Amino acid sequence: MAPHLNKTLIFKAIPAGWPVPSENLTVESRPFDHEAPPPPGGITIKNHYLSLDPYQRGQMRAATDPGTYSLAWEVGKPAVMTTLSTVLKSDNPSFVPGDMLSAMAAAGEYAAVPMELAAITRKLPGPIPGVEIAPATLIGALGIAGLSAYISFYEFVKEPRAGKTFVVSAASGGIGQVVGQIAKLHGMKVIGSTGSLEKVDFVTKELGFSGAWNYKTEKTRDALNRLAPEGIDIYYDNVGGEQLETAITFMKDYGTIISSGMVSQYNKPDEEKYGIRTGMNFFLKRLTINGFICSDPQHLEKYLPTFGNDMVTWIAEGKIKTKEEVANGIDKSPEAMIRMLSGDKFGKMVVKVDED
Repeated sequence: MAPHLNKTLIFKAIPAGWPVPSENLTVESRPFDHEAPPPPGGITIKNHYLSLDPYQRGQMRAATDPGTYSLAWEVGKPAVMTTLSTVLKSDNPSFVPGDMLSAMAAAGEYAAVPMELAAITRKLPGPIPGVEIAPATLIGALGIAGLSAYISFYEFVKEPRAGKTFVVSAASGGIGQVVGQIAKLHGMKVIGSTGSLEKVDFVTKELGFSGAWNYKTEKTRDALNRLAPEGIDIYYDNVGGEQLETAITFMKDYGTIISSGMVSQYNKPDEEKYGIRTGMNFFLKRLTINGFICSDPQHLEKYLPTFGNDMVTWIAEGKIKTKEEVANGIDKSPEAMIRMLSGDKFGKMVVKVDED
């Protein structure tokens, strides 16, 4: 039987700055043999959703460029990213056909997952009777975004409790909305920065943050003077740039900065990146700065056993709420990637592979 055509997101060329749809990212129909056995030690999967995340900008580089932790995408080959998928065939004892997975796989309608990627694939927890969790929520709260929030909070936030102030940038994004709510579960005062009045309303009225501001219309200094005059115990940074520079000056002595990302800087050449000018506060305030990668083995070993059940329970109990923006159809994925990187979206950006 002739191979079927498989629509796939392809990395076409390394971008010099902002990626451009059709130049750097395209969707192509490529042959996929549904009758072939799975790779040795691997699995064959049907992808339902793709997770678009800021770290993927770092994968758009030459394989010889050591500039980031994530594997470089190969020019002319499928982009590899987190997927929400169903197992079709398995040569791996950990998975059987029908399992629902969070996989790291080629971003196509179908994918053959080799043994080395199957090793970091996670079977999702089974359903809770009477509780329905939308697939787009599964790939966000139970995917890279939720896992990053969970690991970083419990690894680096010491003695979370009432009376402490937690400030998070990109508060309505995939990581920000989850980590802010985890802080809230522990009684902390939670403040968030967002990019619109609608997002401010979302994190305060729907997620229950104590306050938020729109960084496009209010300076960070003015917002923090208004919302956190007592100072910041924990600053959770997803953005970098001016927001980080200013937040450093509001840190309490012995405060903690968690560096999850710097999306405002990802598409700039080195000479245009924002230089932080408030670094003297690192020693003046005796600050602790923690960078992290959620896929580091020591983190996965420590937190994966509890992550899935905790997150599903919190969602079922209404303690964690999420918002996703869904691009309908894999053909929309190049444009959705650019919107995600620019912040032109509301919530966690995901792609529904099969168009409604």
